[in-house]
Amino acid sequence: MAVFTDEEQERIQKAVAAAEKNTSGEIRVCVEKNCSDEPLDRAARYFTQLEMHKTRLRNGVLIYLATVDRKFAIIGDTGINQAVPADFWNTTKEEMLKHFKFGNLVEGIVTGVSMAGEQLKQYFPYINDDKNELSDDIAFMDGN
Repeated sequence: MAVFTDEEQERIQKAVAAAEKNTSGEIRVCVEKNCSDEPLDRAARYFTQLEMHKTRLRNGVLIYLATVDRKFAIIGDTGINQAVPADFWNTTKEEMLKHFKFGNLVEGIVTGVSMAGEQLKQYFPYINDDKNELSDDIAFMDGN
């Protein structure tokens, strides 16, 4: 699925790595072309499929984007949801949407990843023995 160039993919991966340097939280980006479900439902499905619920502190975050259908969602694991206010991701989603409206998908994703990292470090600061539990690569899905 050639949604992003190699350089764009590298930029997103570097944003994930940079965001995770300040938090024990784990961030993944998941992209597909179409989403026939509600985006939060689809994100939850991929969250499980990518085994993001298996982090030690249950502090994984998935940024999900369906490029053709123009849908996206941010979902956090139970450790995050128990620690943060209910509207925790709204500001991040609004900032991402500003970029998406103009077709700037990579900039929107990078903004979301960076903001997620900043927000996570308040509740899940970096721990000295922290391990990168999830891949920083973009998960390209096909809807199956």
